[in-house]
Amino acid sequence: MGLLSFAANVGKSLFGKDDDEDKATAALNKEIADLGLDAEGVDIKVEGDKVVMAGTPKSTSLKEKIMLALGNVKGLVAISDDTDNNDEGVFHTVEKGDTLWAIAAKTMGNGAKYEEIFEANKPMLTHPDKIHPGAGFAHPFLRTHPQNLKRVALATLFYRYVIFVFLRRLD
Repeated sequence: MGLLSFAANVGKSLFGKDDDEDKATAALNKEIADLGLDAEGVDIKVEGDKVVMAGTPKSTSLKEKIMLALGNVKGLVAISDDTDNNDEGVFHTVEKGDTLWAIAAKTMGNGAKYEEIFEANKPMLTHPDKIHPGAGFAHPFLRTHPQNLKRVALATLFYRYVIFVFLRRLD
C-alpha cells in the first residue's frame, strides 16, 4: 500500500467540488476508459479529495498509467494504492522550467532519450512539450535503474542550493 500525492489545482477538470463521490468516481472511470486504459480488475473510488485504487491491475506499467491519469485530475490530491500489485513505480513531479529533454539529460545522461519517458506516459501525455508544473508522470528508467535515484536527488539539491545562493546575492 502506498500513497501518491499530487497538486490539487493542476490537471484536467472532470468534476466540480460540489459533485458527490459517486459522480466523481464515475467521471474518473470514464476518463480511464476514454484514455484507452484497461482498468479491468481495478476498483476506483473517490473519498473526498483522495482516490483509493484496489484490486488487481494487469501489470505494473498499467497500474502506473492509471495512477497518473487519476492523479492528474484537478481537485484530487492523493491516490491510495491498495492494489494487490505491490510493485512501486517511480514518479516524477514536474517543476517550473522542466522539459522532458532536461529530465532525461539529468536522469538518463542523454536528453535525446526523452522519447522513452514520453512513450511510457502515453496517452496521458499527448505531446512532449505539453508538461506543466505540478503534473506527475512515470519515469521508467529510474524504475529499472534505481541507483540513479541518488544521483537525481543530489543533482536536484545542488541546483536548488545554487539558485538559493544566487537569489541571496541579489538581495
